[in-house]
Amino acid sequence: MRLLLVEDDNHVAAALSAILARHGFDVTHARNGEEALQALVPEGDSFGVVLLDLGLPDQDGYEVCGKIRKRTSTPVIMVTARADVRSRIHGLNLGADDYVVKPYDTGELLARIHAVSRRTAHEDAPGSAETVVRLGAVRIELSTRQVSVEGSVVQLTRKEFDLLALLAQRPGVVFRREQIISEVWRTSWEGTGRTLEVHVASLRAKLRMPALIETVRGVGYRLVAPTG
Repeated sequence: MRLLLVEDDNHVAAALSAILARHGFDVTHARNGEEALQALVPEGDSFGVVLLDLGLPDQDGYEVCGKIRKRTSTPVIMVTARADVRSRIHGLNLGADDYVVKPYDTGELLARIHAVSRRTAHEDAPGSAETVVRLGAVRIELSTRQVSVEGSVVQLTRKEFDLLALLAQRPGVVFRREQIISEVWRTSWEGTGRTLEVHVASLRAKLRMPALIETVRGVGYRLVAPTG
């Protein structure tokens, strides 16, 4: 798999590139946001994943993330030192598919890279006929992966849509955290739980319906179908 590594620290980039190469990745290194965007102009979706450090010298990392998403559908994993949930949600809203928080374990990073790449490959496979799920004012078009609320389209990331579509399969039924992680992230790795929480929070904010997804303490989540 080709991977675009956006990292301004050459020592960090060299060490990480060596590790990734040992795991079969063909790494292209961009030292700042402009180099990253230039690399994506001719290459487009030939990269399997973009690993984007938010602490860049020339541009705000969030801004670069938004520009990348406008140019390509390639999965973007943010690397950030900002551990607060609001910062992560902001990145997801801009189109990032996942994130890792510094300092991170190499195994964690590899697990997240493989998870987003597996999910993308699954989405690109031939799909079935169009299916529409309606939940009050919420309309979910499974074939086009489009969600609207009261007729207005809501922009969701891949995993936000996958999470919502999974819960919408059986409104009112509790999905265990382990099941959601397995089906949406296609991994059993326990560390993905924090990512799940961030994605739920982001969905609630984007749909402007915080009560739509209910947290069942100690178990998981369920979608509460609107009444009336």
